Amino acid sequence: MRWGIAGYGWVARDYMAPAIRAVGDELAGIADPGARAREAAREEGVPAYEAIERLLAAGVDALYVASPNDAHLQPVRAAAAAGVPVLCEKPMAATLAQAEEMADAVREGGILYGTAFDQRHHPAHVALRDALQRGAIGRPAAVRIVYACWVDPLWSATPDSGPNWRADPRAAGGGATIDLALHGLDLTEMLLEAPLADLHLMLQRRIHDYPVDDGGLLVGRAADGTLLSLHVSYNCPEALPRRRLEVVGETGQLVATDTMGQTAGGSLVRVDGRTGGAEPIAFDALRSPFEGQARAFRAAVTGGPHDYSLERDIRLTRLFHCAHEEALRCL
Repeated sequence: MRWGIAGYGWVARDYMAPAIRAVGDELAGIADPGARAREAAREEGVPAYEAIERLLAAGVDALYVASPNDAHLQPVRAAAAAGVPVLCEKPMAATLAQAEEMADAVREGGILYGTAFDQRHHPAHVALRDALQRGAIGRPAAVRIVYACWVDPLWSATPDSGPNWRADPRAAGGGATIDLALHGLDLTEMLLEAPLADLHLMLQRRIHDYPVDDGGLLVGRAADGTLLSLHVSYNCPEALPRRRLEVVGETGQLVATDTMGQTAGGSLVRVDGRTGGAEPIAFDALRSPFEGQARAFRAAVTGGPHDYSLERDIRLTRLFHCAHEEALRCL
């Protein structure tokens, strides 16, 4: 399958492009307004265009959108008009209004759309979901997630990445919370096979001197009654324990450590609720969530079974933005 990429920054270049190739597909071209990004693609032998329309005209089977959050709308709208399926990075957009416009364009174009919630495709999280379906811990009572990292005002993924747009409220739509929390929210719904019904958010500006939040704490409840607590941050030093997913149930607990993120690996154990003993659960520790994501979207594009859903994603986006707006008023 021939993929195009809109926005060739470090996530696209370092994670999604290798994943596309790992599943046997072709990166047929990229579109990016930045000259450095286009030069990086050409050095890899990939055609590069400034305008998304030129990339789509060159012919692609699917488009992965990885531009800054406020630049998602244009390539999604162009792809929908061209009849090209879209996998768009989270959040859907910097604002709810932009996300609603995207959804309208997708519906009008009748295309396949998916938000790039790559954590759905981490093998440890797939194994955790399967364990829940087998009743490994009985009925879940709570999901607890910590997903934290260090992103200071001068942070840059690479020496030539340019300014950190994730700390720009206009480009990003927020800070750590809009960047990281939606992964945990979507993952919770995937694991529980139940939508979130309630969500509340507290924002933090504590460590870094920039005009967006550097941390957030979210609490919620799924439609089945399971509780959620989710701590995300840009203010946690990288050497500290900072990535953990727990699901507590009536007979035990499932714990995934160092699985939240772009890379493969980590660990997954079941802790027995009676004895406290921990037993590892096997999963493919070599496959990254991006490889799983590329494989899943290719299957969807080629007519296979899939769980991509525009309506699910826009519903979750509305729920998040409602909580986010409330939190901004209280910050």
